[in-house]
Amino acid sequence: MTESTEHPLSGLWKPTHLQALYYGPHSVQNYLLPCLPSPTSKAFIITGSSLASKTPLIKQVESLLGAKHHAGTFSNIGQHAPVAQIDEVTDAVQKEEDIDTLISVGGGSPIDSAKVVSYRQHEGSGRYLHHISIPTTLSAAECTLGAGYTNTNGAKVGVGHPELVPHVIIYDAKFALETPPRLWLSTAIRALDHAVELLYNPTAVESPTKQLELTAIATLFTYLPKYKDDPKSEEYITRLQLAAFSSLYGWGINVKDGLGLSHALGYALGSPYGIPHGITSCLTLAGVVRLKSKDPTAAEQVARILPFIGESRSGDNKADTFKVADAIERLVDELGLGSRLGDYGVGEDQVEKIARAATGREEGQLYDDVVGLVRSKL
Repeated sequence: MTESTEHPLSGLWKPTHLQALYYGPHSVQNYLLPCLPSPTSKAFIITGSSLASKTPLIKQVESLLGAKHHAGTFSNIGQHAPVAQIDEVTDAVQKEEDIDTLISVGGGSPIDSAKVVSYRQHEGSGRYLHHISIPTTLSAAECTLGAGYTNTNGAKVGVGHPELVPHVIIYDAKFALETPPRLWLSTAIRALDHAVELLYNPTAVESPTKQLELTAIATLFTYLPKYKDDPKSEEYITRLQLAAFSSLYGWGINVKDGLGLSHALGYALGSPYGIPHGITSCLTLAGVVRLKSKDPTAAEQVARILPFIGESRSGDNKADTFKVADAIERLVDELGLGSRLGDYGVGEDQVEKIARAATGREEGQLYDDVVGLVRSKL
């Protein structure tokens, strides 16, 4: 049963339990300690090897926590969060009974890994852990109740519960300065993917969800080219962080099923072929939007984007949907993010397998459309 309708305009939105959102340069330094749930809290840091070994960020967080609050650090979370690493960090956390807080630093993989650790902690002890997220990409995993990871077969699986949403998000432009620009830009297209697909998700509500998505889309189209020209601008970084937040916070806890077909394709391409999710969105989003032109309800929503990216609506929603798709494709190319599946070793022999994984079907119009989309990106 849907909890949102367009005609008549009605809906129900249920927010997450997010307690605080901090943003701006030096936010970690200024606000991390007050975000701990108690004066005696013990916090465990979960991050990736690049941030730990190639930047000063993790040492800074450890220093801020000091011996009083720092319970340990796991710095080996890899792309797509392999389950072996999640098993390892879970064991480390569960050995220390006084740990009440997880601090995830990085992109979607460390953030989702922290959620899975909290989920497992609840399975064993009946309590979830306080989660403070310090994102360094724009993938926006910090905004959701779900957590994806890669199982031993290389497939993406996940857990979900409203209690898994991070309690605190800290967007710090100083931390984001350490993110390679290409990674930053590609995860921004992932945020754009969130915003576009939530806009036409049939259970997404008009307010605040769709209003947030339109704002996010406008900000991404405006500030991504500016960031590309000046990747050290802390203002541009912060505005893009807030756009990423807007792209997915509106999901709340009652949007049904997955976000949409572009995300389903992202999961089918990401873990199995080692393609970063930012890049999967670069490959799939424009093509999926073109497919949505066949759905009058979805096309009506997509057409709303045009005035927010500096273009005029024609009154023909199908034609306007193609204009949006073209604009997305131009943005991806302008940012230098154009790529092909062949760059990642994906050949013709994998096309039908990918289409089956993304659609859950082996025939029919949707399956055929997705086969064509995937084939076009080889």
